[in-house]
Amino acid sequence: MALNPQVTNLIIILGMMQVSKKIPFDDPQVLLGVRILYIVTNIVIAGVYLYLQNKINAKKDLTTLKYVEPPPMGSADEPKLITTTVHSYDLQQLRALWKSQLMGVGMMGVMHLYFKYTNPLLIQSIIPLKSAFEGNLVKIHLFGQPAIGDLKRPWKAAGGLMGMGGQGDPKADKKSIEQAERAGSGGVKEE
Repeated sequence: MALNPQVTNLIIILGMMQVSKKIPFDDPQVLLGVRILYIVTNIVIAGVYLYLQNKINAKKDLTTLKYVEPPPMGSADEPKLITTTVHSYDLQQLRALWKSQLMGVGMMGVMHLYFKYTNPLLIQSIIPLKSAFEGNLVKIHLFGQPAIGDLKRPWKAAGGLMGMGGQGDPKADKKSIEQAERAGSGGVKEE
């Protein structure tokens, strides 16, 4: 039985925190090595995302994808019907991955350059790389796994802390789609 990715991330973080206590970050050579490791892992992630973008654009799968997107938690809005293509959906998911990665780099830059924290550099050299290779887009477009089961679009929203996401999962079943169509919520094709 495979462990939940969030559990393995927690184990890695706790383990790396113990390891980072023993690393002499005061030594400029060690600090330079950890900075280089952080930069290299982010370059690898950027390379993977660029490769994914090329693969998605090369396939240009124009299969129609309909699903009902639940409203944000605590909102009084109705669920929204989304009609798009697999190509557009994958590009939208890739944009979200880029945004997440850039936010992480920005936060790490502030923590390291402004606040002079060095320990998170080591952890952030491993966790984002692991997360990038566990993503659905990578599994489908890089590793060639078929889009069935858990990889069937639309994907479940990644849970936040301890699996508590900000909204429910998108629904692609016929009943939910018909209900949203009758309610008149959305249905406009996104490009």
